Amino acid sequence: MHNDDELRWSIGDVSRRTGITVRTLYHYDEIGLVRPAERTASGHRRYTASDVRRLYRVRALRRFGLSLEEIATALTRSSDDLGTLRDLLVAQLAEFEAQAMRAARLSDQLRGLIAQLDAAVMPDPDQFMTTLEMISVYETYFTEEQRELLAQRRTDLGAEAVEATKMEWLELVRAFKQHLEDGTPVDDPRVRELTARWEAIGIPYASADQQANEQISAAAGALWRDHKTEISAGISNQVPWLALDDLPKIMEYIERVRQAR
Repeated sequence: MHNDDELRWSIGDVSRRTGITVRTLYHYDEIGLVRPAERTASGHRRYTASDVRRLYRVRALRRFGLSLEEIATALTRSSDDLGTLRDLLVAQLAEFEAQAMRAARLSDQLRGLIAQLDAAVMPDPDQFMTTLEMISVYETYFTEEQRELLAQRRTDLGAEAVEATKMEWLELVRAFKQHLEDGTPVDDPRVRELTARWEAIGIPYASADQQANEQISAAAGALWRDHKTEISAGISNQVPWLALDDLPKIMEYIERVRQAR
């Protein structure tokens, strides 16, 4: 253990140990953000333990998106004590854990894609382009917060529950398709019961925030209205018994059942 009062670092030491360029350290010094407390007789900068802690706080706040001016103001209002430093570390830990969760979900998605490639032939370029386009569309309609909320609910429910939901959804789609082909009236008790199941299927994925649920539902509705053709094509390509125009017809049928209630 060393006494903080005895620790000193040159600007080169700090740059090598932290990865912060010497030029950036000079800039922080010039604007008064992190100014070394001491100078040698020859004028060389020497950073103390307090300077290094301040530098850490600057870099952490920078990661949170604050400008240098905002950071300077924040540091002026806060003290260099254990409590303040702990709060900063807790906030940064939460950010890294959120990043880790996002990375884990992306890893799962990539593993799934790799598994599909291992089990089949290489998808043609159009399939990759369609996938990329739909990802872009999805991100346009749902905010990052909404995407995170949906992903968290899927994680909480677990892979088995998510797979069971998919199977139930396909079962309902097949049943509605059959009723459409049979010409079953929209006020028939059987299609009413199917519609009730259709509406309940998303309940486990809802959060405790009702307003957030309504916003997500509205975003999903807008996404379907604007891109039903592309969505239907993507799903029908994966479900052999589903024709390209089946899903739009089924959705219209379900809406007529709701209106008839």
